[in-house]
Amino acid sequence: MKIMAALSGGVDSAVAALLLKQQGFDVRGAYMKTWMNEDASDVFGDCPWHQDIKDAEAVAKKIGIDFEVVDFIKEYREQIVDYMVDGYARGITPNPDVMCNRRMKFGKFLDYAKKTGCEIVATGHYCASVENPDGSKDLVCGADPSKDQSYFLAMITQAQLRCASFPIGSLLKSEVREIAKMNGLPNCDKKDSQGICFLGKIKIQDFLRQYLPESKGPIVNKSGKILGEHKGLFNYTIGQRKGIAVPSNMDNKNYVVVAKDFLKNALVIDIDSPSQPDLWKTEVFVEGVNWINRPLENETQILARVRYRDPLVPATFTPLEGGEARVKFSSPQRAIAPGQILGLYSGQILLGGAVYKS
Repeated sequence: MKIMAALSGGVDSAVAALLLKQQGFDVRGAYMKTWMNEDASDVFGDCPWHQDIKDAEAVAKKIGIDFEVVDFIKEYREQIVDYMVDGYARGITPNPDVMCNRRMKFGKFLDYAKKTGCEIVATGHYCASVENPDGSKDLVCGADPSKDQSYFLAMITQAQLRCASFPIGSLLKSEVREIAKMNGLPNCDKKDSQGICFLGKIKIQDFLRQYLPESKGPIVNKSGKILGEHKGLFNYTIGQRKGIAVPSNMDNKNYVVVAKDFLKNALVIDIDSPSQPDLWKTEVFVEGVNWINRPLENETQILARVRYRDPLVPATFTPLEGGEARVKFSSPQRAIAPGQILGLYSGQILLGGAVYKS
């Protein structure tokens, strides 16, 4: 079986490729060159992509596999960058990392891999797939609870999962590091990347300013009283406490962002309190529900992950018409933003995901 390993330059994808090679698979390594790789340096300064490619190529050479750089700049702009900019322009909070997995790694990149004769795409995600007797596959949480990345795959399809391999899903991060050191991988001590998939060290607000106007407007409380002026609604997120441009101790109250009124170009803030209904919700509506393998057609008790790194919380999932659903949490959840992704689980099995509507 021929497998194309997506080498990012990091240690996780490096060990994933190594393990597959040791298991006897015919492995090829490839680095996906994205939009940000090409366009960022002249706007934002230093970007790590040059070093990432060098690290990925060095890993491939050490393992003894072929290596190539695949140009997906145009596709990445259309599928991920434009999606993110458009989302913020419409007042929602998109999740480019989740969509990158669906549209790029297991979308465009998988299509490319198949054209080269590879049947499977392997990544360094901390999760695993399990084959069922009927030939279908389930996606399950990674063995390392502090690194589990199943959430980021909530929107992939069954067809994509059948062509995916997650070689390090059964390992702890410490074990991955140890394997890299024992096998002399050149990036064994490289630090993990942080933040949105293609931004690297660049702040999201700095990126968005290149595409969205900083339309200033009023900062108001729930009663409509003006308390300050914001620098553009895309600079703020629901639940944000710091950097609101209103002193946190004004009127002896600690304020937090609870809503963004795009019709009035107003940022709405209120007291940071568990009793704040706009900030803490026990019920949400979602749309664009995606099932990986086990669709729920009736009201069902599930586990939900409100956002990455949040713990699984018991919830009641009620399907509605048109790919929408109502989700009731067993306890109030904080700062849910329209456009973000809700992970749907049954135990350790990731059932799929949905997009917050309200």
